[in-house]
Amino acid sequence: MTMKTVTAREANQQFSRLLGEVAEGEEVVITRRGQPVATLAPYRGRPMTPERKEAIERLLELGRKGFHLGGIRATRDEMHER
Repeated sequence: MTMKTVTAREANQQFSRLLGEVAEGEEVVITRRGQPVATLAPYRGRPMTPERKEAIERLLELGRKGFHLGGIRATRDEMHER
């Protein structure tokens, strides 16, 4: 699939149509004075890297076990009750 290229002016004038094309999977390069300045692409979300997964698991465990905040012990459940 070739990537579509439009000028900044065209992108401004045709934004709704371009957004629809991007929602269907198309990527669009936007140029200014002939130079690429941006890419309009489908949202792909953040990848679940091993580091990100580990950090989330550590936060969840911390919430289950509880932690101290300035001398006050708090758990996830207690914070939601306050």
